[in-house]
Amino acid sequence: MQVEVNVQDYFSTAARSTATEADPFSCSISMDTWERWFHQWLETLQSDLPQADAYELSLRLTDDTEIQALNAQYRHKDQPTDVLAFAAMEVNSPQLPTLMQLSLPLYLGDLVISVETAERQAQQQGHSLQTELGWLATHGLLHLLGWDHPDEESLRGMLNQQEILLQTVELIS
Repeated sequence: MQVEVNVQDYFSTAARSTATEADPFSCSISMDTWERWFHQWLETLQSDLPQADAYELSLRLTDDTEIQALNAQYRHKDQPTDVLAFAAMEVNSPQLPTLMQLSLPLYLGDLVISVETAERQAQQQGHSLQTELGWLATHGLLHLLGWDHPDEESLRGMLNQQEILLQTVELIS
């Protein structure tokens, strides 16, 4: 299985060129690490995936200002949030014809994570920013694959699945 992850990191751009060693947002996760994580997570979730030889998704790491604007525009909630997931597929969509599987990666959708919110949540939870970013990425990935949490039981199931995914990349033990 091939996995392509397009990572857009707001904090590594020229807009943040003044970042210092003490800046918590200057510690980023490499593109290779993100690709390895998503590959492992999708391998683990194969039974939840439409059949394809390759998958693609985009991940944007941003700040509270940008995610608040997206949250207001798409969810009509004018406040920052930790992660947004924009799925490219409909839940329970039919399986793709075999010929389509051979050409292009199956695009799963877009994830947007606020690193500022992730940093605050990591401090509150007493774990690293890397662990929190992994937690939010798994949550968003499950949403891209049709998982939701409209009730307490669904939320517990989703949180359990996130823990399993994080264990596969050794972010939690």
